[in-house]
Amino acid sequence: MESLNRMATELIDEAIDFADELAIEVHTLEEDGAVLDFGVETPGAVEAGLLLTEIQTAGLATVQTRMDEVAGAPLSHVELSTDQPALALLCAGKAGWELSVDGFEGLGSGPARALVAEEGIFEQIQYHEEFDFAVLALESDTLPGEAVASEVAQRANVSESGVFLPTYASASITGSIVGASRAAELAVYRLFELGYDPMDVLTVSGSAPVAPVADDELAAMAATNDAVAYGGQVHLVVQESFDRFDEIASTAADQYGQPFGDIFEAVDYDYSELDRSLFAPASVTVDVVGGGTHVVGGTAEDVLAESYGLSA
Repeated sequence: MESLNRMATELIDEAIDFADELAIEVHTLEEDGAVLDFGVETPGAVEAGLLLTEIQTAGLATVQTRMDEVAGAPLSHVELSTDQPALALLCAGKAGWELSVDGFEGLGSGPARALVAEEGIFEQIQYHEEFDFAVLALESDTLPGEAVASEVAQRANVSESGVFLPTYASASITGSIVGASRAAELAVYRLFELGYDPMDVLTVSGSAPVAPVADDELAAMAATNDAVAYGGQVHLVVQESFDRFDEIASTAADQYGQPFGDIFEAVDYDYSELDRSLFAPASVTVDVVGGGTHVVGGTAEDVLAESYGLSA
């Protein structure tokens, strides 16, 4: 298989070529790297969000929207499926690189993480790559500059000319699309947290509703987490059985049942106080090859209706 960063770079080229159609803006840096504004100073867009999700997963996932209902209200949903869950979702897509550089704060996802490979998931999967380009998607309400590109280049061992930083705010159309796309990723990562080998996950499909665009980053993070924890649905096909499948869904969390805005406020936004099992899809079906089917959890449309102010 080709390098994750090579495949993502090809999608970055597509984003640059069709920037106007995608309603994104491209800012070339001094050393010829680039920042792509997917929804910071631009409002973001649906197609931009779908392409960014493909970039984050290095082109190894199929991503699309569909219409469905939540509490009787029609809402867009995002569907994602991949036959390479460990690589696409954990080695590429997962948001696992925290950046704090010269006043810039952002959370990085995408295949550039595989060039650093310091997170535990890379040791488990035994994956690391070297490549000339680094693609790191940044979730932030400000655009990164030269100092951020330099930091990424140094850690990823690439030249600054090879750094591409697609960036979006949680409180944007793009942010809501990307947030909804994470249902499948969170299910696979939850299995990893529980001790299951992610290489035994053969294929996964997930969907979640697209949250209304919030007016600030904290509210947006709450709304997009609600989308997955109370509306996310995932189907996995796995190779081996496991005695903790019933803990994959968000319903296993002690804090389950309240909108994330209330949950965050109760812990004064100290994320270390949160039950990690909250960050999971609401409903999960696991098919074990030759070993039966497990269905756990269930969606909570009443919580989403409260969170989103839906009235039908």
